[in-house]
Amino acid sequence: MNNIVLKILELSEKSRKEAEKYEKKRFLFKKIIDSKGKHFKGIVGARGTGKTILLKQLSSDLKDSVYISTDILPYYTDLFSLIKELNEKYRIKTFLIDEIHFNKEYTKYLKNIYDFLDVNIIFTSSVSLSLIKSSYDLSRRVKLYYLYPFSIREFIFFKENVLLPIIDFSDLQKGNYEKYLRYEYLFEDYLKGGNYPFSLEEPFPLSLLENILKKIVYTDIPAVWNLNYSELNGVENILKFIGKSHPEGMSFSSIAKNVGITKYKAAQYLKLLEKSFVLNIIYPKGTNVLKEPKVLMKIPYRLLYKDFEDALGYIKEDFTADMLKAAGIEFYYLKSRRGKKTPDFLINHNNKEFVIEVGGRGKGRAQFKGIEIKNKLILTYPSVTGKNKAPLFLAGFLY
Repeated sequence: MNNIVLKILELSEKSRKEAEKYEKKRFLFKKIIDSKGKHFKGIVGARGTGKTILLKQLSSDLKDSVYISTDILPYYTDLFSLIKELNEKYRIKTFLIDEIHFNKEYTKYLKNIYDFLDVNIIFTSSVSLSLIKSSYDLSRRVKLYYLYPFSIREFIFFKENVLLPIIDFSDLQKGNYEKYLRYEYLFEDYLKGGNYPFSLEEPFPLSLLENILKKIVYTDIPAVWNLNYSELNGVENILKFIGKSHPEGMSFSSIAKNVGITKYKAAQYLKLLEKSFVLNIIYPKGTNVLKEPKVLMKIPYRLLYKDFEDALGYIKEDFTADMLKAAGIEFYYLKSRRGKKTPDFLINHNNKEFVIEVGGRGKGRAQFKGIEIKNKLILTYPSVTGKNKAPLFLAGFLY
């Protein structure tokens, strides 16, 4: 154990110095610092969103802390004994543990550390599923914080050093967004991978994203769920099918049929991919008897399977779902009787219901025929402004 402890202390000091290179901080940084209470903090999010850098920045800010990368720990490491030793021998109070899910029994250790040691823990994980799957009750011991890819608002802050206020759907409905329009020229770059922080230094982010997706499928998912290699190939085949297909009608049943697996397996794999931050599973609301969820991809994963121009119609919907989910807004997709076309999303926001249609210049009031909900909004790209119309990219300022 002593050699591991010394290695941890050495790498932690290097991490502090490395953090000094990054002047700007993700918006989540302040929430973590300002959070009060005894609970441990878990930062979960997709690979590539900057969790490791955020943790290193925290180590620089919290002087009684140590940064621990699970890369240097054997998977069977007793985290309780390790943290107890560091606390007692070196008076370390706060432990910043990166990618904690690679320790096979970390949920057990978190419970015991919380119950028996007087320390603080902030950890990261790329797979939120492992916390939900755990047989240990961590609900009162751990508070989760989600580090999503950049919103448009955060992207502009990092790229242009401009911090714009959050807006809501009432602002979009009323046209209160003039000062934001000058930044729409950044939207295409954002959709092509600019939502990931590494795009600020990497001119071809999709090549890195392809490697990230491989690691998610063949490293992260097996770390928390016992799937054999052929099953992981099945997960990859599902992604290819979704990426190349129209999202309309994309459900558990249609995926199972086209990929050649059972509906049960399709649902299992899709939920794994959602918990790994690759897909958005949207639940329906409406009068149709069929109540299967709709499956969308997180941006820009669809661009690994289709060219931007071919995928743009689908990406608009992917983007909207991404922004709504990251903003913590309750939303559903709408279903109607006999498959009649309906607007894309029903949203509950600030105690108001909104019906949202996502589309291009040709979308008009006809899209809302038969919809009784008062608040209606069309999000357009290419952009059109006017009554109940707003540019789509403005959904990126909801948080």
